[in-house]
Amino acid sequence: MSTPLNMHAARTALNRDPELRQWAEQWLKSKERTVAATMTDEEFDKHWLYVRPERMHDGALEAVAAYRQDHEG
Repeated sequence: MSTPLNMHAARTALNRDPELRQWAEQWLKSKERTVAATMTDEEFDKHWLYVRPERMHDGALEAVAAYRQDHEG
């Protein structure tokens, strides 16, 4: 992905690359899990269902940047 990274490019990349989308979702989910550390796994799974769309949208740029950094070279 050689497009300069901005929100639109990140969202487009997530929509076009299923592997990237899955990686980004797991990365964002792990990040959210640290914030919700006091929840049980069951509570967190329910919580994630509700916040996932917002976190995927808001975190797209950060997640794609992290993916690029993780998969360099």
